[in-house]
Amino acid sequence: MPRSGTGVATAVAISLLLTPVMTAQADDNPTAQPSASAPTKVDTSDPDLELPEGATLATPKVLDIVSVSDASTSKNSTADSGEERQTSSNSTVTYALQADVLFGKNSAKLGSGAAARIKAIASDIAGKNVTSPIRVFGFTDNLGSYEHGKALSKDRADAVYTILSQQLASLGSETYSFQVRGYSEDYPIADNSTESGRKQNRRVEITFTPPSAS
Repeated sequence: MPRSGTGVATAVAISLLLTPVMTAQADDNPTAQPSASAPTKVDTSDPDLELPEGATLATPKVLDIVSVSDASTSKNSTADSGEERQTSSNSTVTYALQADVLFGKNSAKLGSGAAARIKAIASDIAGKNVTSPIRVFGFTDNLGSYEHGKALSKDRADAVYTILSQQLASLGSETYSFQVRGYSEDYPIADNSTESGRKQNRRVEITFTPPSAS
């Protein structure tokens, strides 16, 4: 027999009254803890998980694990304006030295504190027993002509190379090989439409490959 509208409304009202009310509680530790097992059980015999006939798995490959450390000395420095940034992976190590810290404006003459920074990098290279070519590449922002940036970035790379090679020789080895180049505004790492971005793009990079990654 069909229920009347009044009977349905009464049943819903009783159901609502009997439904327990859950109170919200704050979690003392909001960070989710890892579970001991997968939250969803996986049926390993599911045919949808099988490779199609004739298919094979791709060759295993170890991807680069990259770490970045910022060695800024300015009290007001930020992660995006590091005076010196080291990027390490399981294949290469790159030191990016901000040109504004190493040189004066529109100049390739190293400032008073630049040599100490470069010598510290030389010590790291010597300690890792690097035998592969060491790349010293200069870069500028996009202000001015491309040709001027090309010359300035190369001159700055040459200046860094001179101190780096001299320091490595003083540490007991003159067998290092170098690649020294200037790339002007090519290969920016930040937005050239802002001063903070241009500041990051004005840089000299020292890159090498430790023997363990060769």
